[in-house]
Amino acid sequence: MSLPVALDAMGGDHGAPPNVEGAVAAARAGVPVILVGDRVKLHAELGRHAGSASLPIEVVEATDVIGMDEHASDVRSRTQASINVASRLVKEGRASAVVSMGHSGATMASALLTLGRIKGVERPAILTHLPAKGGFTTLLDAGANADVKASYYAQWARLASVYLKVVEDRENPTVGLLSIGEEDHKGSALVLEAHGLLRALHGRGVNFHGNVEGRDIFRNTTDIVVTDGFTGNVVLKLAEGEAKVLFGWVKEALQSGLKSKIGGLLVRGSLRGLAERMDPSTYGASLLIGVRGLAFIGHGSADARAVKNALLRAARAHEANLIPRLEAAFTEQTSG
Repeated sequence: MSLPVALDAMGGDHGAPPNVEGAVAAARAGVPVILVGDRVKLHAELGRHAGSASLPIEVVEATDVIGMDEHASDVRSRTQASINVASRLVKEGRASAVVSMGHSGATMASALLTLGRIKGVERPAILTHLPAKGGFTTLLDAGANADVKASYYAQWARLASVYLKVVEDRENPTVGLLSIGEEDHKGSALVLEAHGLLRALHGRGVNFHGNVEGRDIFRNTTDIVVTDGFTGNVVLKLAEGEAKVLFGWVKEALQSGLKSKIGGLLVRGSLRGLAERMDPSTYGASLLIGVRGLAFIGHGSADARAVKNALLRAARAHEANLIPRLEAAFTEQTSG
């Protein structure tokens, strides 16, 4: 059986229930899981799912949990926190990946401290998928680094290019640099410097398209969009917020009168499919790319479906040998 995925089962706004339910669904789909957290609570929660005893689910004790309102820096001193125990399972080779719907800052800090960085990567980034025309656009950094150097953009472009190639079967994915205009001379001093570095990498592991604007993200103008973590996080939250509001407006419009209600019944199936595409839980969690191990960070408000999808994604990344492939790409670049 393949290596299990370690789940920080106490993390998130709702604690153990959605984590355990998602783990049970993933285990039924063939992904073995290690639940990390309060053994008694986790076994009690597992007991609520019929047939869970026969599934490939293991429980590992962690006596502490870093709450959503606590500091990420607590990771250093609280060695028995569930996120630290889960990260250590990856480091020790007992788990293929760590997944957490808990404190995102703590997850990043724990992964970085426990697993370290891939050689040649200055700072890891949060890689996320945003629903776009024809599928999705991969955006990074979605919030790990508010302050950046131009060199980070070039490293992230290379990391994301390898990721899309090996995990998503995208051959020679295109990279766009988020700016305030498509022209090469548009953007801040930092963006202009990054543009030069990306242009120099074109054809050497990066297929650089040039500058892209905010609207291009949803048009899928490029497969990958690179930006700093501050901007990327604003883009991500804006997209999720706007999708919810727009969907609310559509529902209101379809309930505004008898004709609209009849029309609403006719398009209900199509709208359900659209809602699914726009739902963040479809992708489950975002990858912290650049650390020497697989670490996935989900929404605190994640439901069981998001947890299941995050676990499936983590297993897929491990099966695709993502970390060795990323390390190889950076070794080739530095030796080439």
